Amino acid sequence: MISFFKKPTEKSTPTILGAGTRMIGEIHNQHILQVHGIVDGNIVADTVIIGKTGLVHGKIIAKHLFLHGTVDGPATVEEATIFPGASISGDLHYFKLNIINNENLECRLIKRTTKTPKDLTQTKQPAKRK
Repeated sequence: MISFFKKPTEKSTPTILGAGTRMIGEIHNQHILQVHGIVDGNIVADTVIIGKTGLVHGKIIAKHLFLHGTVDGPATVEEATIFPGASISGDLHYFKLNIINNENLECRLIKRTTKTPKDLTQTKQPAKRK
């Protein structure tokens, strides 16, 4: 069976902040977060995808960061992939880094010695509903 015909599960379904949307506050997500709008606040997630129209004013802590848009703040990640036209103004703490044809990337790169960001492993799990 082809994978895109499978019923999506909660774990594989991303949370999407669409273009034209502004979110103020912190976001904690245990799975995938896609940002195509604006986030004014910190993000803690397993995987963060910032689209070309996406803008984050705050700190990002994630295992995986795919950056097409803009981050105005620091990021601490296990693996970062920076695409053409993307920008980050804060420090980028990474374990593994991929920069794809990005000629204008101006940020401080800091190589991590451990894979998973400490803050990500210590995030509180949401309370279970009864």
